[in-house]
Amino acid sequence: MLWLVLILSGALEAVWAAALERSEGFRRPLPALVFVLALAASMGGLALSLTAIPVGTAYAVWVGVGVVLTVVYAMAARVEPQASRRTTAARTVLLLGIAGCVAGLKAVA
Repeated sequence: MLWLVLILSGALEAVWAAALERSEGFRRPLPALVFVLALAASMGGLALSLTAIPVGTAYAVWVGVGVVLTVVYAMAARVEPQASRRTTAARTVLLLGIAGCVAGLKAVA
């Protein structure tokens, strides 16, 4: 169950990153509120998962999930410059590599 909490907390990392970008430096209240709530829930889930999962593994999984989802969101929402948002074979393979490493950490834990 704590692995599910950890993965959902990693997904919330992508939510707060997107909300932070949309808050325009905290000038827009609703995205800023989403940022604060998602950040608190994400950190809370990470902290809870640390009661049973080693810190190095938990942090790597949390960051890995957040990184992959944040990049996918940025490409899909087109919030990055043209060159950075292209979906290329290399980019896809590298993101799958991160996801594979996260799955591998779960498998060996």
